[in-house]
Amino acid sequence: MSLTASSKVSEKKIWEVLENVKDPEIPVISVVDLGIVREVNLNDNEVEVLITPTYSGCPAMSVIRLEITTALLDAGFENIKIRTVLSPAWTTKWMSEKGKKALKEYGIAPPMDDERGEADLFGEMPAVECPHCGSGNTRMTNRFGSTPCKSLHQCKDCKEPFDYFKCH
Repeated sequence: MSLTASSKVSEKKIWEVLENVKDPEIPVISVVDLGIVREVNLNDNEVEVLITPTYSGCPAMSVIRLEITTALLDAGFENIKIRTVLSPAWTTKWMSEKGKKALKEYGIAPPMDDERGEADLFGEMPAVECPHCGSGNTRMTNRFGSTPCKSLHQCKDCKEPFDYFKCH
């Protein structure tokens, strides 16, 4: 799509608006930093936002769609289309470093985007660094945490429980 100078500004503004839309389950991370927003298209007067859920059955997606629409309307955009794209499937590799840092500061261990993190997909859970004290002396207590995209862990040193955002 060829963009005029004014549409480039508008597209940039759309991304800025979306940076302020927080994930309803983890309110310290935006849907952009989480990697849910895949693409933004500006066609004539229509704003199209492509989103991909972290899990195909993610219950937060209807709220995310509503929050994105509301934020864009509040910013003066009209004729908004939110489209869900399931392929390729969302991956934690789409999360920004800013988002991973925000997760850790909030007390959720961010995903390990390397071979250790991918081992979780095959049932071999590696030690996850505790977001509270930084210890690697942790254990998984439950494969599912507060949401399906997280698992529950406990630090053996500081004894604090914490969620880990699973790799996939």
